[in-house]
Amino acid sequence: MSRIFEELDRQPTPIGEISLRRRLEPTLQVDLFEVKIGEDGLMSSLITDGEEAVSTLGLAATTNGSLDVVVGGLGLGYTAGTALKDPRVRSLRVVDALEPVIDWHRRRLVPLDPALIDDERCELVLGDFFELAAHGFDFGNGPTTFDAILLDIDHSPRHLLDSKNATFYEPAGTQRLANSITPGGVFSLWSNDEPDDAYLAVLQAAFATAEARVVTFPNPLTGSDTSSTIYIATVR
Repeated sequence: MSRIFEELDRQPTPIGEISLRRRLEPTLQVDLFEVKIGEDGLMSSLITDGEEAVSTLGLAATTNGSLDVVVGGLGLGYTAGTALKDPRVRSLRVVDALEPVIDWHRRRLVPLDPALIDDERCELVLGDFFELAAHGFDFGNGPTTFDAILLDIDHSPRHLLDSKNATFYEPAGTQRLANSITPGGVFSLWSNDEPDDAYLAVLQAAFATAEARVVTFPNPLTGSDTSSTIYIATVR
């Protein structure tokens, strides 16, 4: 029988103390994994539809054959794990700035099955996604342009985890991003806010096509729907 509550790990980071917790959700009677900074919740394993949609909708927008993919933001691994289900993916680099989060996956503390570390196509990269984007995604090996860049880090293009990320969403940063994507490739972004017309216009100026799609999915705790916005932009 599951324990009612267990703290699996707690470590200091530059943005505060991060912890991974597992608890038995009393209403649904399922194990729930949560990531917190201090007492503020960042993500949980209860509702992962938005993280998965970043991959499914993004990769569906490219007809390229063998895909080299970058995922910004590791978390519990659902965006990356969903991307690996696409048989076209030949390489996947998952970038996260927090070493403890990468360590959780290497120690198999997160519930994702199969584990990312068991897939030879997948590399977990400790680094700042936004710094890499500003300098052309040079990982030191392999390609420097990619068929898909999938991002789930900030709450939205306006609600940022770090104010320095703002330049990524501005016109110059968006154009640098588009230059890092191969012809026929795609950029996909998760947002917790409603569609932002101003940001969509920035994407449309840098990419051949850009759209904001609202995805809706059930919240098993409230019995109501939850929604996210997925931005999808393609290079011709």
